[in-house]
Amino acid sequence: MVGMRAGDVMPSATVKFFGAGTAACIADLITFPLDTAKVRLQIQGEAQKAEGFTAVKYRGVFGTITTMVRTEGPRSLYNGLVAGLQRQMSFASVRIGLYDSMKQFYTRGTENAGIVTRLMAGCTTGAMAVAFAQPTDVVKVRFQAQVRQLDGERRYNSTINAYKTIARDEGIRGLWRGCMPNITRNAIVNCAELVTYDMIKELIIKNTTTLWHF
Repeated sequence: MVGMRAGDVMPSATVKFFGAGTAACIADLITFPLDTAKVRLQIQGEAQKAEGFTAVKYRGVFGTITTMVRTEGPRSLYNGLVAGLQRQMSFASVRIGLYDSMKQFYTRGTENAGIVTRLMAGCTTGAMAVAFAQPTDVVKVRFQAQVRQLDGERRYNSTINAYKTIARDEGIRGLWRGCMPNITRNAIVNCAELVTYDMIKELIIKNTTTLWHF
């Protein structure tokens, strides 16, 4: 490994796997209200058609958050949080945590990974992560999108109930709805993020090692 010194120990694949998932969960806890606001803004046009009105309910990110807190309570900002954390533990763990392992797989255990190998590793873990975690993503978005009715009823009452309801009403395939576009998107995103990060990290380590020699 570039920049490794005597005594340095590389973390195992298991440590990377759970470390990536845990870090993603912490980030999700902080940014979840912003993600919920994003979903509400994205579906606003469809919700207006379904409910038969044309007035714009949400305006901007912070306007959306304020409206949700006022009309549905602060807890509405964290609708789908359990599914969101499940998604991060299954998605980020594979997407980020297995990147180095997949890179070594393509290079047959050597450390000489070129740009093509890194791109292949990024595409592979990105696609694998979506295929594995898509049900959690579907449930998370459904929770974020649902608005409490006037009678206080909701379609989904809990995370487990949401999985069961979707599977019952739409079939098991319903839990993987939108999987192919998501795989394509995340394969590209993973290449851009992880490969860029990997190359910059390697460059910094090389330069740091050179400075240590002086």
